Amino acid sequence: MSSREEFIELARKSGKFGDAAIEFQQQALKNSGIGDESYMPRVVFRPGQGITLKDGREEAATVMFGAVDDLLAATKIKTKDIKVLVVNCGILNPTPSLSAMVINHYKLRHNISSFNLGGMGCAAGVIAIDLAKDLLNAYPGSYALVVSTEAVTYTWYTGNDPDMLLANSFFRMGAAAMLLSSCRLDRWRSKYELKQLVRTHKGMDNRSFKSVHLKEDRQGRQGLSVSKDVIEVAGHALKANITTLGPLVLPVSEQVHFFTNLLFKKKSKKPYIPDYKLAFEHVCLLATSKMVLNELQKNLELTDEYMEASRKTLERFGNTSSSSIWYELAYLEANSRIKKGDRIWQIAFGSGFKCNSVVWKALRSVGKPERSPWIQESV
Repeated sequence: MSSREEFIELARKSGKFGDAAIEFQQQALKNSGIGDESYMPRVVFRPGQGITLKDGREEAATVMFGAVDDLLAATKIKTKDIKVLVVNCGILNPTPSLSAMVINHYKLRHNISSFNLGGMGCAAGVIAIDLAKDLLNAYPGSYALVVSTEAVTYTWYTGNDPDMLLANSFFRMGAAAMLLSSCRLDRWRSKYELKQLVRTHKGMDNRSFKSVHLKEDRQGRQGLSVSKDVIEVAGHALKANITTLGPLVLPVSEQVHFFTNLLFKKKSKKPYIPDYKLAFEHVCLLATSKMVLNELQKNLELTDEYMEASRKTLERFGNTSSSSIWYELAYLEANSRIKKGDRIWQIAFGSGFKCNSVVWKALRSVGKPERSPWIQESV
């Protein structure tokens, strides 16, 4: 666990940053919306030594195995019954793969359908769900394990370029594990039913493609560059995504209002934003930064109540990349917010540039779980 003050003190003692870089990270943290209890791998602050593959593997093992252990304990599923495994991590892609690490650790079956997704950013968790869904359609009566994480050690940048220092300030350790089933008899004990999944990719546009970019600076130090255009780029990707999702989830009256406005609006008139509060009881927006969440709340015209899970996750855990939207759902569960029939909209953004949406329907009211990252935080 690392407070903002401790983060800056450790970064200063590491001897890897100039005064301007320290001051930039200090200001970024101040405005980030991240509190004093998020998790950082201390190895990144180690003076005089670079990050090794062993460091990355150890971080990944810590968060992935912890999440899977909790999942198996909660579901009582035997590992031999898992037919499909999908693991996603953007930056760390070792050989053997992270999915192979999970198979080895839990001694999963030798004929498991295993996939490892890399380089797809914070939106990869939804892509992993999409892949697992398709595989379960091919294997009726099966279980799919999805593990979403990111390795902070491999996004850590030790130079002085401001656009590459942002990732240091926002990304934190975290992982989530989800179990999907295509067994009809599991419906009675399942929490959610997957209703819609919409993926949008803006990679054909160069500005979008370069908005989040792993690169080296002039001194050859690797880091994740975040463009100043990223909020505008995310807005365009979100607009394209919800234009596809809207007709699938909005009431007919709201769809008519939206398309009528689209066809007959005056140039000087503000575009009509559909009321997505009519389609969803809960929204989980990727907890990237305070500024991004403010923009998304304004653009989607969401109330503070709809934003609560995202803001609380950002404050408590920071940006945990693709696992962020699952920490948010866990927050809603821990506070007994999920009622039978509720619809939950998860939205994730990622490099490329991507915007992905997934919609779940609660099959039952979800009480406070025995195992949760929020077990001490519920109110």
